[in-house]
Amino acid sequence: MPKTPPHWDLSNVYTSLGSAELAADIAWVKDASAELKRVYDEELKKVTPGSPNEEINLAISTGVDKLNAILLKAITIGAYIQSFLTTDSYNKEALQIDSKFDQVIVGLQKVNVGLEAWLGTFKDKLPEVLALGNSAGEHTFPVTEIAEQSQYLMSEKEEVLATELSLSGANAWSKLQGTVTSQKSVDFDLDGEIQSLPMPALINLHGHPDENVRRRAYEAEMAAWEELKEPLAACMNGIKGWVNTLNDHRDRVDALAEPLDQARIDRETLEAMMEAMEESFPTFRRYFKAKAARFGQEALPWWNLFAPVGKSEMTFSFDEAREFILKNFGTFSDELRDFAKGAFDKNWIDAEQRSGKRGGAFCMPVPAVKESRVLCNFDGTLDQVMTIAHELGHGYHNFNMFQADKTMLQQQTPMTMAETASIMCETIVFNAILESVTDPDEELALLETALIGDSQVIVDIYSRFLFEKEVFERREKAELSADELCEIMDKAQEATYGEGLDPDFRHNYMWTWKPHYYSAGLSFYNFPYAFGMLFGIGLYAIYKERGADFVPDYKKLLSSTGEAPAAELAARFGIDIRDKKFWADSLAVIAKRIDRYCEL
Repeated sequence: MPKTPPHWDLSNVYTSLGSAELAADIAWVKDASAELKRVYDEELKKVTPGSPNEEINLAISTGVDKLNAILLKAITIGAYIQSFLTTDSYNKEALQIDSKFDQVIVGLQKVNVGLEAWLGTFKDKLPEVLALGNSAGEHTFPVTEIAEQSQYLMSEKEEVLATELSLSGANAWSKLQGTVTSQKSVDFDLDGEIQSLPMPALINLHGHPDENVRRRAYEAEMAAWEELKEPLAACMNGIKGWVNTLNDHRDRVDALAEPLDQARIDRETLEAMMEAMEESFPTFRRYFKAKAARFGQEALPWWNLFAPVGKSEMTFSFDEAREFILKNFGTFSDELRDFAKGAFDKNWIDAEQRSGKRGGAFCMPVPAVKESRVLCNFDGTLDQVMTIAHELGHGYHNFNMFQADKTMLQQQTPMTMAETASIMCETIVFNAILESVTDPDEELALLETALIGDSQVIVDIYSRFLFEKEVFERREKAELSADELCEIMDKAQEATYGEGLDPDFRHNYMWTWKPHYYSAGLSFYNFPYAFGMLFGIGLYAIYKERGADFVPDYKKLLSSTGEAPAAELAARFGIDIRDKKFWADSLAVIAKRIDRYCEL
C-alpha cells in the first residue's frame, strides 16, 4: 500500500487545540453548568410534587433545554480532544486540555445528580405532567428513565463527592491503562528488518499469512503483557473495586444490574440470548477444530485463531476499500452510499497505524456540526475493510438522528441498539463480496474472515462476560493479583472455546489490553455486542424479505433508538427479544456459514 491511509480532519470544528474558539466553548460549558446549578438551586428545587402540573412541566422543560444545550457543546468538545488523544497519546497539549475539561465535566455531573434526584420526586405524577407537552413532553422517555433510575442515587452530597473523587480514582486508573498500553512498543523482526511495533500493530499480526510470524508475534505480545501485568492489574482492581463500592451504596443487587438498565433490557432477555449463545458453542468448536486441522493441529493455538485460510491475496489499498464500500452501500440505498462518500471525501476517517495511536476502531459523533469521525488501524486486509464499513454504519446511525433533529437527550442510544446500523452495513459489504466469488479457495477465505468476527462476538464475548462476572464477585472479598486475573481469564476461555483451543496456548492476558474492562461508567461492556450482532442479523433477514420497503422503517428505527426500551423497538419489526428462538434463529445463520466452511 504505497499511499499512506488518511488522518482525520476536524478543522471545521475548531482550528486547533490552542484556538480561542475552543477555549471560549470550554469556558461556556463551565459557565452554563454553573448557571444551570443556580437555576436548579433557586428555581427548580422550589417546584415540588405538590405544585400544579403546568408548573412542574415548565420547570422540567427548562432543565431539559438547558441540559441539551450544554451536552451539545460538551460532547463536541470531548470528541475534538479525543481526536488528538486517541491518535497521539504523547500529545502534551491535548492531555493538559483534557485534564482541565475533565474538571469542567465534573461540574456538570454534579448538577446532573441534583436534577436526577429532583426528577425522581415526580415519578408518580410524570405521565400526566409530560402529557402537557413542551420540551418535557418531547422527552417523555429520557425524563421517565432518569426519574426511575434516581432510586439508585446516594444522597446528593455523596453523589457529588463520588463524582469529584472519580478524577483521582476510577478515571485515573482508566487513563493509566490507556497510556500504558498505547505507549508500549516491541522490537520485532518483520520482513527481514527489526521494526519497533506499537502493540496494536503487533496484535494485528495475528492475521499475518506466515505462521512463523504469527507465532513470534503471539510470543512477543505475551512477553510484553507479562512485563506490564502489575500496573494493569492495579488498574483493574482500582476500577472494579470502585464500581463494587458504589453499587453497594446505591443498593444495586449486583454489578450486572446497572449495565442491564443502561442496555435497556431485562435479565430475562439477557438469559434467553446467553442460553442460545451457549448452545451454539459445539458448532463454533467444530469450526475451530476444522480450522486447526488445516494447520495439521488437533486444536487451535491462539496465534492461529485469527490466521487467514484459503486464498488470501485479497488485499486493498485505502482507495480500493473506499470504492468497494461505496459500491455495495449503494445496493441498500443511495443515501447510505452518499453518506459514506461524504465521510471519505471530507476526511472523517483516521486510518493510518502509528505509534501513540490507540488500537481497534470506533466512531464518535461530533454533534455541533452534525457529523461523525471514524478511527481504525487500516492494514489492507478484508477484515479492515469490514471494520470501516461497520464504523461507517455507526456514522449513518448518527446521521439519521441528526437528520431527524433529535436532541442530545433523545439521542442517548444504549450499546444494545448502537450496533443496529453497523452490523447491517458490515453484512451488506460481506454478503456482496461472498456472492461475487466463484473460486472455492476465495470463498473459504471470505467465510474465514466472517467466522473470525462471529466467533469473537459470540464465543469470546461470552468468555469476557464470565471473566468480568468472576472478577466482580472475587473483588468484593479482596484485591486480585495479576496471576489470579490470568487464571480467571484462562478458565473463561476454557469454558467457552473448550476443546477448540489448544490449552497450552490460550491468551490469559486478554484482560490487559481490552479497554472495555477499564470503564467505571460501563461495566460488562461485552454482552451488548452479541445482542447488537444477533439483532442486526435478524433485521438483515427482514430486509432481505421486504427489500426497499424496509428502508423507511429502518431509518425511523435508527432515529429513535434513544427513545424506547430495546424490546419495544424490536417489537416494531415483530421481534420478541425475550424469546430464545429469535436468538437461536440468528445463530443458525452463522451455523450455516460454519457448515459451508467445513464442506470446503
